[in-house]
Amino acid sequence: MIRSRRNTNPNSAADHGLVSRFTANLLVTLVLLCSVLAMASMCAAMDSVNIELKNGSDAERQTKVQLERLLQSYDLTGYTFTREVIIDERSIPHSHPVLTLHTRHLNSDDQLLSTYVHEQLHWYLAEHDKETQAAEAELRNLYPKVPVGYPDGAQDEESTYLHLIDCYLEMQADRHLLGQQRAADVMKFWAGDHYRWIYKTVVQDEMRIAEIVRREHLEPNANQRK
Repeated sequence: MIRSRRNTNPNSAADHGLVSRFTANLLVTLVLLCSVLAMASMCAAMDSVNIELKNGSDAERQTKVQLERLLQSYDLTGYTFTREVIIDERSIPHSHPVLTLHTRHLNSDDQLLSTYVHEQLHWYLAEHDKETQAAEAELRNLYPKVPVGYPDGAQDEESTYLHLIDCYLEMQADRHLLGQQRAADVMKFWAGDHYRWIYKTVVQDEMRIAEIVRREHLEPNANQRK
């Protein structure tokens, strides 16, 4: 007769207890993770960017949808310094008093994203005015004569120096968000479109401008933005 045998392995009970504790710890971890994700989702909702249309045209509505998609696709935490945006098809993009975008980049996500970050960075530099002015003074020594006005410079001399900083930071942000090649493509397009001398100089003299930006502590931390 074959009798059933009782498991006499002394490790069996210990193994069962270990598995139970592991399962319990895993469940606790999953609950905590879900809580963190829920809180992150709530924070993201609270930190959302408000996008208004100036004229309500089809192009403006399409640009709003495009921008909203980009805001969801990329982590722009480190490049967000104002949360009010206007889309105006009749306006040149500008940062103040309200960040304003036009509708010319419906066919290029990368160019719209770069433009958005460019204008956001103007808010960052305005928040760090003392450091920005110090950097501009150094740039004046480096480039005693700069172009003014379209298509090579900005609206005045001071703005041209300011844009050397802003466009440099834009290039770094594009690399972080888009990667080296796509960022290079965007910079090449800008260098043939507007602020032509500024963008060309930022690319050609990157190391010298980078040294000034670092020395004046003007690099926004893309990974930590409160």
